[in-house]
Amino acid sequence: MQQAALSIEQVADRITAAESALTARLRAFHPLVEVYLQNLAPDDKLGVPIHDEYFLGQFEWKDGPKLTPLSINKGSFQGQSLKKPFAMQYLPDGFAAMTVPDWRLLDRQRYDFTFVRREFLGEARCFVFDLKPKGDETDGFTGRIWVEDRDYNIVRFNGISRNVDHTLSSFFRKKISFHVDSWRVNALTGLWLPAYVYCEETDASENKQALPRLPQMKTQVRLWGYDLKGTRAQQEFTSIQIDEPSVQDGADPARQLSPVASQRRWEQEAEDNVIDRLTRAGILAPAGPVDAVLETVLNNLLVTNNVALEAPIKCRVLLTSPLESFTVGHTIVMSRGLIDVLPDEASLGMILGHELSHAILGHQLIDTKFAFADRLMIPDQDLLRVLRFKHSTAEETAANTRGLALLANSPYKDKLSDAGLFLRAVLASAKQLPNLIQTHLGDYVIDGGQSLSPLMQLAPALAPENLEQIPALPLGARLVVDPWSNRLELLRGPAVPLASAREKVPLAVTPLMPYIRYAVVPPRVTSR
Repeated sequence: MQQAALSIEQVADRITAAESALTARLRAFHPLVEVYLQNLAPDDKLGVPIHDEYFLGQFEWKDGPKLTPLSINKGSFQGQSLKKPFAMQYLPDGFAAMTVPDWRLLDRQRYDFTFVRREFLGEARCFVFDLKPKGDETDGFTGRIWVEDRDYNIVRFNGISRNVDHTLSSFFRKKISFHVDSWRVNALTGLWLPAYVYCEETDASENKQALPRLPQMKTQVRLWGYDLKGTRAQQEFTSIQIDEPSVQDGADPARQLSPVASQRRWEQEAEDNVIDRLTRAGILAPAGPVDAVLETVLNNLLVTNNVALEAPIKCRVLLTSPLESFTVGHTIVMSRGLIDVLPDEASLGMILGHELSHAILGHQLIDTKFAFADRLMIPDQDLLRVLRFKHSTAEETAANTRGLALLANSPYKDKLSDAGLFLRAVLASAKQLPNLIQTHLGDYVIDGGQSLSPLMQLAPALAPENLEQIPALPLGARLVVDPWSNRLELLRGPAVPLASAREKVPLAVTPLMPYIRYAVVPPRVTSR
């Protein structure tokens, strides 16, 4: 049956209804929200970042969108920088508000809707509208929305909400809003959830008119973990079946674990507790296919070096952006941001080889205090403060030396100059991007370069203008996070040749444009 034609007014009313339903549901969700911001050098033709800011929090609704910090706030998210002249303080709640264009809804009473065209965003056929407030433009959203034509949900909005404050200026004591490009993904049938937001303010002339010394900036905001507080765990509990107890007479003393086996079991319990708690908090991705890719590289190092360990080494992925890796017992953890920016498999082998070396050298891999169940019965906002997986300087130096030996006998021995080039890029950006090249839980990727200097000596000097030299990739280059389930997928798009040096800036913030697709509904099973 052919669908009846709708007027612009009717479509606008359906958009309002869908947006009203979404904002009501968002108040019940508590996703994680990560904000990573880079300031750019004024008038720099390469767009090189010169300063960064970082915030990790959890979305809450308390008379409006709020962010509860999960990480230790640093820089201008701390709220202390307004003591300095011309300082800027970034407001976390302003980034939480970016999830919708207007929390008071987009209705025809307050907005003018102008139809632009039809357009596909991935698999979603969309209506495109331009919106402006009917009255004062500072009282709402001005920009463009893309609305899928099945249920009239907003898939993307692009513009500025001038009633949302992102920064506070000490010079004028006024609040300032940013331009945003915000994307949603279809998590469940009929449910489109905010997942990616990109902010950009690079018009120097406009910034100078609005506020002297307002820095140029680019920001990535990511949301995930919508299903963390769901009812799945309770539903799984109802499926537990209690079997009849089996009767056993006597006891077998051989079943008593030896002291060494007991110690290993104790360490395993500590590891399991930490991994489970990080996963439940949404900071660690659930086990998936990306782990298998990492473990393949790890296995290449083990086999070619004839290394056999008592317990197998596994890999997991931290969902955050700062570049870090560490060991939790016999599990190697790498951050999504670190995997994103690694340029090749040799560089990945270098990171995994370093963590593997800690296990080979017999360094303590887990603090056994976490074997006590109460240690991690803490709120999510305290988790990153309690968990630390750092090695001593002596152990780090020894692991670097052992890691170099592993690489020298590995399939990557002829490509170590690429790994050294990556280290050069990270070291060159360490002062400008301390919030990216920092750690929440483990050790720094670099230690000043001393222990890994042999790799950097193999690498050529950094050449920003050379399009053939790729020392590191931009953020978001490799992994895609499902914001509902936290599962990771490898980004398998084709490589795009660079057209200018501006496109190759390593470790840089870039726009986030996901592939839009409708959620797949599993087939219903009918019994006969």
